Amino acid sequence: MKSKKAFIKRQKKVRSLISRSFLRDRLSVFRSNKHIYAQIIDSKGTVLASSSDLKGLNIKDKKQNKTEMAFVVGEEIAKKALKKKISKVVFDRGGYKYHGRVKAIADGARKGGLNF
Repeated sequence: MKSKKAFIKRQKKVRSLISRSFLRDRLSVFRSNKHIYAQIIDSKGTVLASSSDLKGLNIKDKKQNKTEMAFVVGEEIAKKALKKKISKVVFDRGGYKYHGRVKAIADGARKGGLNF
């Protein structure tokens, strides 16, 4: 149970730091064992754009691993955000450590044009 406590502690710390910068929208990441999801949420809690590896992606090669899929999800969320004229966001990793798939989403979003 120590790992769950550490996760919740990290999550509270990240969210408290993000709540101070309420001038920007936040790019929130949720990671499950199989899939990865990203949402852009404004300060009121309204979802402005979302993307996941489940639907809405034009992926020709289904043999990509989860990290490569996360990179594509990051690029896709950046495209949707730029269509809605959102270029600056705060990255909300949601208690997950910044490596692997979470880092891949951030790199994909940066490559797609988001600034954070």
